[in-house]
Amino acid sequence: MCDELTNKDVEEYLRNQGLTRRQFNKTSIGAALALMLPSVANAAEVVEQDVKVPTPDGEADCYFVHPKSGSHAAVMVWPDIVSIRPAFRAMGKRLAESGYSVLVPNPYYRSHSGQIVPDGKGFRDPGIREMLMPHARSLSPETCVSDGRAFVQWLDSQASVDTGRKVGTTGYCMTGSYCMRLAAAMPDRIGAGCSFHGGGLATDADDSPHKLADQMKAEFLIAIAENDDERRPNEKTLLREAFDAAGVTAEIEVYEGALHGWCPPDSAVYHEAQAERAWSRMLKLFERALA
Repeated sequence: MCDELTNKDVEEYLRNQGLTRRQFNKTSIGAALALMLPSVANAAEVVEQDVKVPTPDGEADCYFVHPKSGSHAAVMVWPDIVSIRPAFRAMGKRLAESGYSVLVPNPYYRSHSGQIVPDGKGFRDPGIREMLMPHARSLSPETCVSDGRAFVQWLDSQASVDTGRKVGTTGYCMTGSYCMRLAAAMPDRIGAGCSFHGGGLATDADDSPHKLADQMKAEFLIAIAENDDERRPNEKTLLREAFDAAGVTAEIEVYEGALHGWCPPDSAVYHEAQAERAWSRMLKLFERALA
């Protein structure tokens, strides 16, 4: 999870790159808005929409993107703690171009609509962490599941979604655990879950996500940041033991040289090579598990 220790890792990383945080922010705006992600081979033509999805607690504003024709497996892309923004829209669109109907929700819809952090600002900038944490703390395992159920129900009502195929989920940072919780809550509907530098996946808490493994039927990809593993080296072992005991197929790997937050292209520690490797493993999983 994002904390003061990961902030120090980022500052050290930027110094090693010869950048200040201010210089990075100036360059990252253009990169995010230009959608600086590798192109998709044989990309499908897609339709993009801003939609409102009804939930037990109101209406969630979401970005929905899907191939222009046909029906396809649905995927939910949960954003990280900074929430919905151009980088996650770009990631959702890229996934849709690979043949999926993709919903990118705003997890903070109860307290804020739309993008919450201004362009060019990130979690590590002064005042941003303090602004975001009340929104993040308003979420819980219960809201994760109630929202997830509502999102799946909405997706299943869309003509572009093939309800004969399982649903995939991806989560980043604080939402990495959401994939596991929803897979346990909807075992017959969720077919694949991907956690990228996720936090709190295996803890001592009674409701730790790894303790739900015996309720899951989905396959998993757990991509762990190197510095997260250094601080919690036993987490991958607990996950491995839990998945194996439950007979759940899971690929669990520490990504060498990748720091917490390395996957979104607007991240200060974006590691293109390892982000692309994680993306390719996700596509392989979806190909297999959502068929």
